[in-house]
Amino acid sequence: MPMKEFLKPTDQFVHRHIGSTGADIQEMLATLGLQSLEALVEATVPEDIRLRKPLALGIHRSEHEALADLRALHDRNQIFRSFIGMGYYDCATPPVIQRNILENPGWYTQYTPYQAEIAQGRLEALLNFQTMVADLTGLPMANASLLDEATAAAEAMHMCQTIAGGQNRGFYVSEDCHPQTIAVLQTRAHPLGIAVHVGSPSAIDWTKSDLFGLLLQYPASDGPVRDYSAVIERAHAAGAAVVVATDLLALTLLRPPGEFGADIAVGSSQRFGVPLGFGGPHAAFLSAREDYKRQLPGRVVGVSRDANGKTAFRLSLQTREQHIRRDKATSNICTSQVLLAVMAGMYAVYHGPEGLRRIAERVHGLTLVVAEGLRRLGYTLGTEPVFDTLRVRPGATEKDPPGWAARLLAKAAETRINLRAYPDGSLGMSLDEVTTSGELQALLGMFAGSPSLPFTVEALADAVGLVFPEPLGRTSKYLTHEVFNTYHSEHELLRYMHRLQARDLSLTHSMIPLGSCTMKLNATVEMIPVTWKGFSRIHPFAPAEQTRGYQELFRQLEGWLAEITGFAAVSLQPNAGSQGEYAGLLVIRAYHQHRGEAGRNVCLIPVSAHGTNPASAVMAGFTVVPVACDTRGNIDLKDLEAKARTHRDRLAALMITYPSTHGVFEEGVRRVCEIVHIHGGQVYMDGANMNAQVGLCRPGDMGADVCHLNLHKTFCIPHGGGGPGMGPIGVASHLTPFLPGHPVTRLGGPQSIGPIAAAPYGSPSILSISWVYIALMGGDGLIKATKVAILNANYMAKRLEKHFPILYTGKSGFVAHEFILDLRKFKETAEVEVIDVAKRLMDYGFHAPTVSWPVPGTMMIEPTESESKAELDRFCDALISIRSEIQEIVEGRVPRDSNPLQHAPHTAQVVTATEWARPYSREQAAFPAPWIRERKFWPAVGRIDDAYGDRNLICTCPPMESYQ
Repeated sequence: MPMKEFLKPTDQFVHRHIGSTGADIQEMLATLGLQSLEALVEATVPEDIRLRKPLALGIHRSEHEALADLRALHDRNQIFRSFIGMGYYDCATPPVIQRNILENPGWYTQYTPYQAEIAQGRLEALLNFQTMVADLTGLPMANASLLDEATAAAEAMHMCQTIAGGQNRGFYVSEDCHPQTIAVLQTRAHPLGIAVHVGSPSAIDWTKSDLFGLLLQYPASDGPVRDYSAVIERAHAAGAAVVVATDLLALTLLRPPGEFGADIAVGSSQRFGVPLGFGGPHAAFLSAREDYKRQLPGRVVGVSRDANGKTAFRLSLQTREQHIRRDKATSNICTSQVLLAVMAGMYAVYHGPEGLRRIAERVHGLTLVVAEGLRRLGYTLGTEPVFDTLRVRPGATEKDPPGWAARLLAKAAETRINLRAYPDGSLGMSLDEVTTSGELQALLGMFAGSPSLPFTVEALADAVGLVFPEPLGRTSKYLTHEVFNTYHSEHELLRYMHRLQARDLSLTHSMIPLGSCTMKLNATVEMIPVTWKGFSRIHPFAPAEQTRGYQELFRQLEGWLAEITGFAAVSLQPNAGSQGEYAGLLVIRAYHQHRGEAGRNVCLIPVSAHGTNPASAVMAGFTVVPVACDTRGNIDLKDLEAKARTHRDRLAALMITYPSTHGVFEEGVRRVCEIVHIHGGQVYMDGANMNAQVGLCRPGDMGADVCHLNLHKTFCIPHGGGGPGMGPIGVASHLTPFLPGHPVTRLGGPQSIGPIAAAPYGSPSILSISWVYIALMGGDGLIKATKVAILNANYMAKRLEKHFPILYTGKSGFVAHEFILDLRKFKETAEVEVIDVAKRLMDYGFHAPTVSWPVPGTMMIEPTESESKAELDRFCDALISIRSEIQEIVEGRVPRDSNPLQHAPHTAQVVTATEWARPYSREQAAFPAPWIRERKFWPAVGRIDDAYGDRNLICTCPPMESYQ
């Protein structure tokens, strides 16, 4: 071994991330008739946009080096005990849930459950989550989670506007809502012309109001629990809908919103076993009256049946979703927080109704103990009932009220405690599940000015009662379904979670070649830091001096992403790709307004764009004008120029995906940007396909003004079954002043668009994943990964082109990092639809590629750089085998109305049944290729009847006997 090699660490990562060996790469290049990866780049990436210098990211690191460097940042964070509250609470994540869900690739590498037959496990887990939310809020329709509480409140505001109808333009927000929620509502309302009024609900003159909705916080952000029945009656009489932002743990003791007239309930499930994580990711919830099921944003899991009559789960009411309704969608939200919703649902399953009530009673009791102690010490507290939060003011004998709060905060810091500071000089504290008697002693001693108290905690406990007065106390039952009353021992919960996991196909089984979704390796070394305490137990509003490690991580990651994209600055706040789109468009809107051109409100969008693009544009206050594509799938430059000229006085932006949604590096991208700029607009680039650009070309160099990045695609944050995700934006220098800010942490300047997420940095705890990935790969590794991603796609396209037409290719006959197979002719020749091929792939042990998007009747395949040549070949072999099965139908050797594709997927129950009356063998049904015998994945259910599920909508847990 040469000495130079001997000195290098052996735990290098690049070759672990890239699936194929050097020999495999050469073999694939030979198949394409090319000598090198550089020759492939020259043939695929337009010469005028190619990056001529290496990325300034340093060289790749070893796994040990990267973790050591990140540990050094982690250790700069200080874990104080935070009693700040404001919707974020420390909690105990049951180790059985942490190890077997949060840290388990069988759960975190799943894709969104669009292919429901191989996603039954997480769909059941999400149904548990929906049932939990519906039961606790007292409202029957719940969605499968949203991004955070503030986002959920904003979505509810839009719902209220739809529900109320008419011309009313005002939305009233109670002043005791969480400040970050109020700020996000103001950001979201502005482009839509909604007037947000903040104040006391008792001050509303309903006889003169123009309000379509009202938001209440229950319990209030500063603690009080109030009876809102009369307020809601007056709102309804005036034609306004009512949203209640609430706390699931409190609702085990408090009357639920649905029982005192609320139309919608929102909140966060974070305190149900999900770590603080400096603000996320956490699963928000939204529930509503059944009348509003069609207006419900996000995804809804429902109950249906399969081809054999067996109970099966699926995503219901998908006609509401943005990928179908586009600019008429109810929302642009396509990312939920599935992994975190599963955790919260399992927390409820584990503890059950009685366990949750005991936790809530303990939190409530400890809060009352502190309140009693503070009163005895002479402090002033409110007289209204509280659940877990107190607001404390100095007593009558305090000699220096103005300096009181500062002194107490300094004392708290000395004892490593964080309290909430209010602008009026009062202090707040919120207790939680992990609060101890010792901490009560420390809190009271701090306020007493001495650890020696004139009473004991035990004596205080004897003086308080836990029952809420009428009509605030809960009398109705909740979580009565068997699933919440069965798995309370760790052994039983462990088995239940593993039964569900076994029903889901994830990257632990096989490649998931979804076009535009970039399902690459989520390496264990990248995932490990997520649960380090210095990242996971930090409150999002902890003082900055306690979070220096996080701040440096953000600074470095922002710098790396800016280098990769060619932009001047990056905001990490958007916590989903859809939120990144929205934030980028708001920045463009603010830029035009700042220049005195508020009339620029037209957004040009190619017809091939992601469904979230037009939905985001409408939410940002723009009018969508479609732009045609030519026969090769590229933007029609003549149509673009004509539309830009027509709308030149109103043109705000163009939204473009690059490489194109059709899987091709468009040659005219610079000209596209030029046309938009000439006519006064800005160019927004959708970063969904950034995996084909990293190190080869940069959006900022091409002429884009803003671009969002899917960190859950290109930068290795796992999809988590449909969330978490992150969608930070990079912007050119002239847009930097308008980046998202935050009112609580003073993030952003005077021209900021405001916050678009509840936490200042979105979902910070998962940003460590992307940090580790970039650190491990370095500039050299990232460039190689991009080249291999393009190679893998072209190799697969070459193997499959003899069997299926490739719909679009570039000028040299190559594709980018993904490609589209055209299956439309088989509908006529064999009565085979693209969905039949998707379901048949399940019998081969694969998740289908992206189906019927962006072109109906097609499949879009993206292999990524992480898959080995052997896995690429296995998937190609499966498709080629299916093509042979289609040919048998074409030639009449198998009936059109009874064949392996029509009946797919085949379950073990069907294949082992006594009766078998099909014109093909059981072996062909279940084991159509020899390698399947070694790694068979059995779909849990047969083909699901989607129409039945929508006609008979059930979105909470069905009776257990229905599973038989």
